[in-house]
Amino acid sequence: MIETKPNSARRLYVLCGFLLCVLLAYVGVMYDTQIRNGSYYREQSVRTITTTETVEASRGVLTDRNGQVLVSSRQTYALTFDVSLLNEDDDENEAILRLIRLCRERGVAWADNLPITQAAPYAYTVDSAGSVQRSRFAKFLQSSLKTLSTNVSRDSVTDELLSAILSPIAMMDRLRDFFAIPADWTDADARAVIGVRYELEVRKIVNTTAYVFAEDVDTELISLIKDGNYRGARVSSSSVREYSTSSAAHVLGTVGRINEQELAAADPAIYNGEDWIGKSGVELAFEDYLRGTDGKRLISSNADGKITDEIYTTQPKPGSTVALTLDIDLQQAAEQALADTISDLNKDGNTTRGAGAAVIRVGTGEVLALASYPTFDPATYSQNVALLNSDLSRPLFNRATQGRYAPGSTFKPCTAIAALESGVTTTSEKIRDTGLWYYPDMIAGTEPFTAWCWNHAGHGLQNVTQAITNSCNYYFYTMGYRLGIDRLDEYAAAFGLGSRTGIEIGDDPGVLAGPAYSESIGQTWYGGNTVMAAIGQSDNLFTPVQLANYIATLAGGGDHYAAHLLKSVKSYDNSSVLYADAPTPLNTVSIRPENLTAVKNGMHDLTTKGSLSGYFSRCVVDAGAKTGTAQISKLTKNNGVFVCFAPFDEPEIALAIVIEKGGSGAALANAAVDILNAYFTKDEIGYTVVGEDELIP
Repeated sequence: MIETKPNSARRLYVLCGFLLCVLLAYVGVMYDTQIRNGSYYREQSVRTITTTETVEASRGVLTDRNGQVLVSSRQTYALTFDVSLLNEDDDENEAILRLIRLCRERGVAWADNLPITQAAPYAYTVDSAGSVQRSRFAKFLQSSLKTLSTNVSRDSVTDELLSAILSPIAMMDRLRDFFAIPADWTDADARAVIGVRYELEVRKIVNTTAYVFAEDVDTELISLIKDGNYRGARVSSSSVREYSTSSAAHVLGTVGRINEQELAAADPAIYNGEDWIGKSGVELAFEDYLRGTDGKRLISSNADGKITDEIYTTQPKPGSTVALTLDIDLQQAAEQALADTISDLNKDGNTTRGAGAAVIRVGTGEVLALASYPTFDPATYSQNVALLNSDLSRPLFNRATQGRYAPGSTFKPCTAIAALESGVTTTSEKIRDTGLWYYPDMIAGTEPFTAWCWNHAGHGLQNVTQAITNSCNYYFYTMGYRLGIDRLDEYAAAFGLGSRTGIEIGDDPGVLAGPAYSESIGQTWYGGNTVMAAIGQSDNLFTPVQLANYIATLAGGGDHYAAHLLKSVKSYDNSSVLYADAPTPLNTVSIRPENLTAVKNGMHDLTTKGSLSGYFSRCVVDAGAKTGTAQISKLTKNNGVFVCFAPFDEPEIALAIVIEKGGSGAALANAAVDILNAYFTKDEIGYTVVGEDELIP
């Protein structure tokens, strides 16, 4: 039998007592935590430890027709400022100033759209702020500061009007009082904080979400903000557009944070106040394809604010891959050709010229290139937008789609087709050009309408082919008189002139000369207007993309397609095709083969035998062309207009160029040849062409 020692029993009792105390303490803590204060700790846990965050989906990729990436998205971070994140004892102004000082040290720019200059002596900048910021400032003055009558239309608020109500310096004093800025702060600090406070106040008025303080911030700044406990500041994942080309800026367009007008018109289930949205170009036109679907995630953090876990409840879905009809190599060549031509023309000291060019694929309406000069770099647009807006040369204006220009003699092939198809002339009829044309139906007692042809000696006998080659005004005055404006306009409209082309980024409809337009501007239409319209003058005004599409229709035998930029759309993972271009003609201009041949031969002879033969001697393909000289005024140099198609036998592309104050259209021939050569020799000069709709690896 084994005896139990007294010391061993004592140790066992002590151990059991200790374990019992631990158990009682544990039960007490659990009771206090879960029963007595359970609701409090549950609320604290939900409020401070687990939060739901929107995960922004990246926008889709833009490529050219051969799969070359033009625009993609790069993941980045945005810094927002939210007053709700401040503690009760935090001073809002001090919290903002502390964040501003950090950004100053790091060279980080923050959003400040208060339309008052940054430094004293202060001045209003409402006139240059744009309609959205103008409206926001007016709302703020009316509802918050109450210095502007609510009867004043927000669109009518100007620098002059505000200065008459309250000087900019007095306005700054009012703002300091309104936002309770300490009197001993410097003007620079006060102005910086007021700019942020204004942004926050405006967002209360227009019901948008947290103020995005800074975009595309680096990880070092994020670390400093988190380690320094900058209250009110919050970092969220975002993305910015990354450009693989500096070309096609007007086509690609821009993106930006959604404004209140856009937000009000958008689906609230899709967009929120911090979203990026397409503002112009294809970014706007194809917004529905490019925009992705945001995701959601739960963020768990400890009491110190450190993230301990992330759980995605919904994965973000990137936007689709959009392939444009553009050939980016041809686009670059077109832009370079315009820049070189303008540079050469500007040797006379004129630096105000602009230019537009469009290249369209015959038989499809696909836009292969759309160039406007001067242009800008889309990658630096946001940094330079103020400078670009104030530039007198208007680099943001897309002359290829929005510029209205008289077509001059490039309209004559349209007049020729109308005359031939209407039976008012034949391919064999010859008309004697004496140099001075008289309007046949003179009214007794009135001044006779006469028109000198550019060749005052006359061209002699001319058939339709010769008249196009020689650009014989006498011949086309006669055709205009025989046709009458109604039949002439019928054919012009069928070619798409004087109406929108259908291009997705939008274009100006232009003007088709005729009685209806004259009446709309309070003028009377006379017979003399008809013969001037027949040579591309009078009120005729068309865009370069309209002219290119008209020539593509002509070269293609009469099939008129909508000009367009969208070739295909694929899901972000290339698993499915969401859209594939299958163009069909909008209408067909009935052109008999012999009539088409006669007109095309006239354009071909101009490049082989006529005044353009020297320029086209270096062109790698046979082409047909027509020049135009559009008179603006007696005091202003004429615009130069040029259209062509190639190859002559089996046309593939049509081209139109306009140079403001470019003189005669012949001056543009070199640029046209450069563009044609770029298209027809790209395989020979080392380009790697990927199959259409394929992505470059």
